[in-house]
Amino acid sequence: MSFAPPRPPTLDEIAAARDRLSAWLPRTPLLSVDLGRADQHIFLKLETLSPIGAFKVRPALNALLSRDADTLRHGVATVSSGNMAYGMAWAARALGIPMAAYMYADAPQTKIDGVRRLGGDVRFVSHETWWRYITGAEHPGASELLINPVTDQAVLAGNGTIGLEIVEDLPAIDCVLTPYGGGGMTTGVAAAVKSLRPQARAFAVEDENAAPVTAALAAGRIVEIETRPSFIKSIGGPSLVPGLWPVAKQLIDGAVTVSLEQVTEAMRLLFSKAKIVAEGAGAASLAAALGSGYATGNIVCVISGGNIDAGAYSQVLAGGIPVA
Repeated sequence: MSFAPPRPPTLDEIAAARDRLSAWLPRTPLLSVDLGRADQHIFLKLETLSPIGAFKVRPALNALLSRDADTLRHGVATVSSGNMAYGMAWAARALGIPMAAYMYADAPQTKIDGVRRLGGDVRFVSHETWWRYITGAEHPGASELLINPVTDQAVLAGNGTIGLEIVEDLPAIDCVLTPYGGGGMTTGVAAAVKSLRPQARAFAVEDENAAPVTAALAAGRIVEIETRPSFIKSIGGPSLVPGLWPVAKQLIDGAVTVSLEQVTEAMRLLFSKAKIVAEGAGAASLAAALGSGYATGNIVCVISGGNIDAGAYSQVLAGGIPVA
C-alpha cells in the first residue's frame, strides 16, 4: 500500500478541519506567561488540555471524520510512539470504530494504558518495524485502514487547526516553536500560521540526542544520524520521514536543539509558574524559546502534550533527569 505524497494543507482544508472538530473538541487556550524577559513575550498553546492530554486527538479525529463509513468498515489502525495511538483510540471510540495501534514496547506506559482503556488493540513491534511503517517502506498487512500519523493529508489539516487558533488569538505572532517528531504538527501549524501571518517564523524543536532536522538542514539532504538514549520518546529519531521532509522544509525557518537539562528545567518552570504538567516533548518548545536567540517578540510555544509516566515526572520535579 502506498500513500499519496503530502503537501502543505491549504487554509480552506484547515478551516474545514476546524469546523469538523468544533463539535467534538474544546478549543485549547493560549496562555500568556511573564518570565521577565524584555525581548520576549511568551505564550503557551496548551494542547495538554485536550481530551487525551495531547494535540494528537485533532489529527486523529479529523482523519476519521474525513473518511466515509465504507472505508472504515474494518476499523482503523495507526503507528505511534504514544500520543497518536491515544488520540486515534479516543476518536475511534467516539465514532464507534474498532481501532489498533502499532507501538513499541518501551513507549510510555501511560500512553499504552490510555489506548487500551479506550478499547484500542495495542500491537507491539520493534523500533525498526515501527519506523518502516511510518515511512511507508512496509505495511502491516492488517485489514484495518492504516492512517499514517505523519503524512496523511487529513492529519496535516487537523494539526493545522492549532495554528489557525493561534493566529486568531494572537494576530501579531512573530514566532512559533513546535516539537518535531515525524514533522506533521510542525508542518500543519506552520502552514496555517504562515498563510495568515507570512512574516511569522516557524522553528522545529529537537532533542539534541536525536536531531535529524538539524542534520538535514546542515547537509542539505536527509541523513542518517547516531542517536543517544533519552527519556523524551516522541521527538527525534535516526532520520526523517522522506515523504514529509520536502514539505516541512518549505515551511520552517530553522531548527533549535535542546538538552535534557533545558527540557527538564522547562518542565519544572511550567509546573511552578502555571501548574502545567508537560511531557518532555511538550516542554521542548518552551526550552527552545528560553535557550535560543532566534525567538523574539510575540512567541508561541506549542505545549504539545502532558502524558508522562508519574515516576518519570516525579524525578523531574525533584530536579533530576529520568533514565531513558
